[in-house]
Amino acid sequence: MDTLLLSRLQFGFVISFHVLFPAFTIGLASWLAFLEFRWLRTREAIWRDLYFFWLKIFAVSFGMGVVSGIVLSFQLGTNWSRLSAFAGAVLGPLLGYEVLTAFFLEAGFLGVMLFAWSRVPEKLHFLATCMVALGTLLSTFWILSANSWLHTPRGYQIVDGVVRVVSWREAIFNPSFPYRLLHMTLAAYLTTCFVVGGVSGWYLRRGVHAQAAWRMLRLATLFAVIVVPLQITVGDLHGLNTLRHQPAKVAAIEAHWRPAPAGEGVPLVLWAVPDEQAERNRQEVAVPGLGSLILTHSLQGAVPALTEHPRDERPPVKPVFYAFRVMVGIGVLMLLLALASALAWARGRLAGSRLLHGCWNLMLPAGFVAIIAGWFVTEIGRQPYVVQGLLRTEAAVSGVGAASVAASLAVYVLAYLFVFGFGVFYLYRMFHRGPLPHEPQPRSEGGERTPARPISAADDVLEEH
Repeated sequence: MDTLLLSRLQFGFVISFHVLFPAFTIGLASWLAFLEFRWLRTREAIWRDLYFFWLKIFAVSFGMGVVSGIVLSFQLGTNWSRLSAFAGAVLGPLLGYEVLTAFFLEAGFLGVMLFAWSRVPEKLHFLATCMVALGTLLSTFWILSANSWLHTPRGYQIVDGVVRVVSWREAIFNPSFPYRLLHMTLAAYLTTCFVVGGVSGWYLRRGVHAQAAWRMLRLATLFAVIVVPLQITVGDLHGLNTLRHQPAKVAAIEAHWRPAPAGEGVPLVLWAVPDEQAERNRQEVAVPGLGSLILTHSLQGAVPALTEHPRDERPPVKPVFYAFRVMVGIGVLMLLLALASALAWARGRLAGSRLLHGCWNLMLPAGFVAIIAGWFVTEIGRQPYVVQGLLRTEAAVSGVGAASVAASLAVYVLAYLFVFGFGVFYLYRMFHRGPLPHEPQPRSEGGERTPARPISAADDVLEEH
């Protein structure tokens, strides 16, 4: 275990935790804006109760996302200082724009959204909720722009061994950015959608909070039946873009080792055990020609093979191959559940279908798993480069001793297991408690506690239990 491997393990471990919470809060912030909008339009108490229920979930998730994000940014300086030195002229400003435009916007309105329901006019509070939702989307914009530049760098020149930006328009809107931005945003919304649907299915199976659960399930079904097919379409466009700019990644995704004979399409490998030493697949189950149809939209379309790339230019095949199938498999299950639920709803059977309620409950974590799997495909598939075609991963790592990296990795593992274990337990307690009737207290003249941290918005859960 050398410094390179340990640094990669540490970054992968930290980002696997971090990406879950921002992805969840991106969709959750927009969900809160919708709930408050419905409350303002209808004045039905159930919308207000749901708003305050999910607001507490948002507060805890947002807090854990901020904590894990701080640790993640530190590693760019401690473990990957050569990447920072090489590409800092691009990554630094883009991450700085994220803080200035997105995080400050979220932080500025977050306190109003969490603690000022009875202190400001209703429309101002709704504006604060919308601004927080907008802030999460702006954050997604800048983070995905910076990360996409690592995959498809544009608008730069190399001067004295480091990157210098010559066109910010090309750097920000690099070729893979629009596809990855839309794909990730929809993934975040679907993650929240299936959490909402999963929670409602759980309540309906237990016979509690039935009215709120039924409304949430209908909204989750309506959203999923529209957005899951849209996500599949965007994923297809993203795949075509990846084939154009990162053919080795696509070859690893498909475990496609050798060029297909002339006139024959590339098969779609459903299952296999890739053997990187022998450059072949074992136990392969494939559909002839279907790979070309999906990847190129042509039955005889050519797809570059792994053997067309030198061995030291190929990404690890097994993790990319299997992670992609996990992501696609979850997407298919989401589509089937959305269609089945929509059909049952149209026939008037969704409210009483315990089978579908149980399926929604089981699919609650599906979005998180799909995001992690997709992230593995994206980042491992970029190897052996950290900046595609410009900087190899082994050249980006800091000159820190392996013992130091191993010690910090051990500390991160223990701290994350404690902090996030407690956080997930905290969320479970709030889900178990459910959306109870909420009557905001009128503004008091004095003596009222004013929480000073986001997570304190959910303190009453522990105080009452």
